[in-house]
Amino acid sequence: MGQGREGGRPMSTRPPADHAALIENLRDFIDTEVIPREDLKAAHDGQAVDRVAAELYAIARSRGLGAPRGRPEDGGLGLSWTECCAYLEQAGRSFLGPHALRCGPPTQPDMFALDKLATPAQRQRYLEPLLRGERKSCFAMTEPAPGVGSDPRMLLASARPDGDGWVINGHKWFITGAMKADFAIVVARTEAGPSWFLVDADTPGYQIVRDIPTLEPFDLGGHAEIKLTDCRVGPDALVGEQGQGLAHSQLRLEGARLFHCMRYIGLASRAMAIAQDYATRRESQGVKLAELQMVQAMVADAHIQLYAARTMTLDVARRLDAGESIRHHSSMAKVFVAEAVNQVADSAVQICGALGVSEDTPVSMIFRMLRPFRIYDGASEVHRSAIAKRALRHGLAA
Repeated sequence: MGQGREGGRPMSTRPPADHAALIENLRDFIDTEVIPREDLKAAHDGQAVDRVAAELYAIARSRGLGAPRGRPEDGGLGLSWTECCAYLEQAGRSFLGPHALRCGPPTQPDMFALDKLATPAQRQRYLEPLLRGERKSCFAMTEPAPGVGSDPRMLLASARPDGDGWVINGHKWFITGAMKADFAIVVARTEAGPSWFLVDADTPGYQIVRDIPTLEPFDLGGHAEIKLTDCRVGPDALVGEQGQGLAHSQLRLEGARLFHCMRYIGLASRAMAIAQDYATRRESQGVKLAELQMVQAMVADAHIQLYAARTMTLDVARRLDAGESIRHHSSMAKVFVAEAVNQVADSAVQICGALGVSEDTPVSMIFRMLRPFRIYDGASEVHRSAIAKRALRHGLAA
């Protein structure tokens, strides 16, 4: 296998034996250190979860584990996208795993995008501290109706030139990680079109309105509502090219979707493992649930769906390592994986019955974690429309 590249720097590919040892080390870390620290009763206590994640990160570092795409000099592993598949699946088996290993959203996709787009000054001020875990970021694009959601043409936030800088006005909503972010990547419309701006959280006019409650447990950083009122930034706040904000967002989302797929496959696999164990022990009308054909069918379908999900995700990762455009393939993978992991988790709940909807096991929380993926990073319906339009426009073979 060759070497992938990210932002002009090589991403190494390890010998298979070394990679297998790394994955086994990670599996043991998740099983013996991370999962035992999951306190389901504290699932919505952000501060408590943050403290545990910080403790786990220190343990991970001592075991030679860290951010899979991060640079080795910053405590990362420099893995290729292909190598990340197994790594992120193992990390994703726990609610806390991605945060303990600094590979959870929104920081990971923000690092990926800034690594390609940031100027030297922006790298020093924002990206380098982000890579070292000294600062946190968020990506502020989504707006309340009638602003931008799945349709980027509805972007309302604006940025107008003012002297040698910019003045930003806008209303952002459901911004993941914003409650603890030190800075935001704000998407706003200029005369040239949608553009990206780096805005420090302490900039006058940048206001966190509230944290929007959601059904997700173990949610570090929240989903904030933000208002930007005459928020002035300097000329060095512009990221990449003016008017290219949507292209920059697509670049960011391709990696983000892939990371979501990897993590959520791990979480869905864990839910089914719990359900399978329950089915082998629980009796109904004199027989074990595992002996009932309808239960067997759900288990079989889950294994088929996760096998297909892994295969699609791995194919997209290989294409990304090869430097290919993955826009079409990542959309297909995102739709399939989002729906597959939801179905697997739903089946796990069904097999476990009343126990599955309780919080005596993680199964119900896993289901709640996975359900939003059909909406996040582009709703399934929007992706299906885009996939069909590309296929029809370019005559793509199915």
